[in-house]
Amino acid sequence: MRKTISTNSSNKSGNIGLAIAWLCLASLQAHADTKAELHHYTISVDYALSRLWVEARFASPIDSIAARSRDAGKYLLDVRSCDQDQTIRMRNRRMMLPASGIRCINYTVDLARAARHDKNYRDLDPGNIIVSPSIWLWRPEITRRSEIRARFRLPHDVLVSVPWKPVRGAPDTYRLSRSPESSNAQVIFGNFDYEEVKVPGATLRVSLVKNASVTDKQAILDWLRVTATDVSLAYGRFPNPSPQVVVVPIASNRDGGAVPFGRVIRDGGETVQFFINPERPIVEFLDDWTATHEFSHLMLPYLDKRHRWVSEGFAQYYQNVLLARSGAYDERYAWQKIYEGLERGRKSRPELSPNEAAEGGIRTGLMKVYWSGAAIALMADVRLRQQSGGSQSLDHVLGRLQQCCLPGDRVWSGTEFFETLDSLIDEPVFMPLYRRYADTAGFPDTTDLLTELGLSISDGEVSFRRKSALADIRTAITGANAESASHRPQLAAF
Repeated sequence: MRKTISTNSSNKSGNIGLAIAWLCLASLQAHADTKAELHHYTISVDYALSRLWVEARFASPIDSIAARSRDAGKYLLDVRSCDQDQTIRMRNRRMMLPASGIRCINYTVDLARAARHDKNYRDLDPGNIIVSPSIWLWRPEITRRSEIRARFRLPHDVLVSVPWKPVRGAPDTYRLSRSPESSNAQVIFGNFDYEEVKVPGATLRVSLVKNASVTDKQAILDWLRVTATDVSLAYGRFPNPSPQVVVVPIASNRDGGAVPFGRVIRDGGETVQFFINPERPIVEFLDDWTATHEFSHLMLPYLDKRHRWVSEGFAQYYQNVLLARSGAYDERYAWQKIYEGLERGRKSRPELSPNEAAEGGIRTGLMKVYWSGAAIALMADVRLRQQSGGSQSLDHVLGRLQQCCLPGDRVWSGTEFFETLDSLIDEPVFMPLYRRYADTAGFPDTTDLLTELGLSISDGEVSFRRKSALADIRTAITGANAESASHRPQLAAF
């Protein structure tokens, strides 16, 4: 039997509205604080993509400048003060700046060498290169009270793609503000294909780099549009209004499928990067779950290492739920995939808790990391739908989180994430689940819940019972909606 919310739910709803307003106000205040100090960078490259020049003018005298990569000094050719044209010496990968600080520097980077730093990009067409700012951007620390305004001066027919936020009305100018720095951002220079792809609530800034392979650009753009629209089925809009999407063709990989690898990078902005096999037919891209999984990560802030199981698990849950809603997966097949994943998680390192598995980075416990959070997501989703009579769900809560707090500019803990979600709903759901399972050896037991949802398991195969207590909730979670999934049928011809 469904549990309905109590008679004082209107007061609770008011409290939820206040919580959202407070969180939004805090986010806006943090954003306003970033405008206190504005450092101006002008970045130029030559037509051959062999040299990069930077002029950095700081809001106030700076006595410490660094690049994030330890190898950055290898590619630095020259550093000078703008005013005195005085050469600045280096020691142990650090610029020796005057104790009184400096307001402007010019420096030159060997861009051609730097482009060969990452072996993943050595097979690209030489007309386009990918070079992380971690090895060419020397800067002061970015805080909530500072940001960098970067303007690119580029030769004719040379493009740039960055994860940073574009400045409206200023071509090739971007804002670099504080971020979790989860990995190294990707900046592309040269002759590559750039397109802006509209999806509900967002514009994907897509860069398709080139190698010797012939890539069907329009088919790849269609795949990205469809998959991002799938993710918008969670709460009606894509979670980031303007992410950078980088697509890198790689050599044929017989076992890797259409999309052998994808990742999310949160460094100065949010980048979703895919390595693809352009020789595979587009239908394989549309059937692949990698993009749905990676895009789903953007519904959460970046969580610390100890709570990786939460972020990976929520993405695992949603990749199956959203592919079912879009019609890419049959509903029974989606639950088959969820059941099989939960079983892999249950059997993975039963002596470890989810926090221990994630913090230890133990490869044999990988399935525990990837599916413990999925079990929590499923439990929370069902409980929210039960206690609200269907008016709340995991979709709605994550939509509220996006409204107030995303994209995030820092690292969150798992407890902070769950506490924030609980502040956006009528009754606590997430922290009780966390306290019960996060530090408990084993795996969250979903056996009874799957039965109540109407799943019958025989020899590892899932079927649906005709009658079950929560069959309507199961259908609400994964049932395809003809209207919401209307973006997929026209691609059947590919």
